[in-house]
Amino acid sequence: MNRACRHSILVLCGLAFLSGCADDPYQKTKIGAALGGLIGAGTGAAIDSKNRGRGAAIGAAVGVLAGGGVGLYMDKQKKAIEEQLSKELANHDVELRKLPDNSIEVDLKSEASFASGNSDVKPSFSNALAKLGGVVKQYDSTMVHVIGHTDSQGSDSFNQQLSERRATAVANSLTSAGVDPSRVRSEGRGEAQPEASNVTAEGRSQNRRVEIYLKPVVEGKEQEALQTPK
Repeated sequence: MNRACRHSILVLCGLAFLSGCADDPYQKTKIGAALGGLIGAGTGAAIDSKNRGRGAAIGAAVGVLAGGGVGLYMDKQKKAIEEQLSKELANHDVELRKLPDNSIEVDLKSEASFASGNSDVKPSFSNALAKLGGVVKQYDSTMVHVIGHTDSQGSDSFNQQLSERRATAVANSLTSAGVDPSRVRSEGRGEAQPEASNVTAEGRSQNRRVEIYLKPVVEGKEQEALQTPK
């Protein structure tokens, strides 16, 4: 039996198993999550050859959401993060917002999370990342993109490397808290995308940050979840 036949049989078996949930108002979302691996395997074949590995990763470890359930799913995830990080949000060490595409942006302020010029997460902030990872672990129909940024102090190469190391440190903290590594992408952008002027100390402080984007994996649009936010 070839791979395509095996995949078709698995899909049919999965649908048969879930057909008993017809009275469940969240049936579509549950079907999307339960068949994430099967749908993802088909999606992987549709992605160009250099990205097939990433397409397969979606199928292996990430659930898939039906379109109608995305907003509610991400709202629940955002509320759970707010509850777990209430102290950090009140202190403005973390900022949280939901974006128009239903993604969630979590901004970590550098002063709270890292010492100056250092890429080791401060011990005082480790618990915050552990709590965040605990929530993200439960909402496995999201991909996680971690992006590091710096101010313009220092050389371009130093800032680029620092931003990469900090993004990796945050990503590692999330996976240590139980988030599947195949769901997580990290990169650094150095000083290239400032949020404020680097002329003032206040502006430089705003530019030193790590951003985490939680992107929903939506049925039929799985590849969009793999695209790193601009």
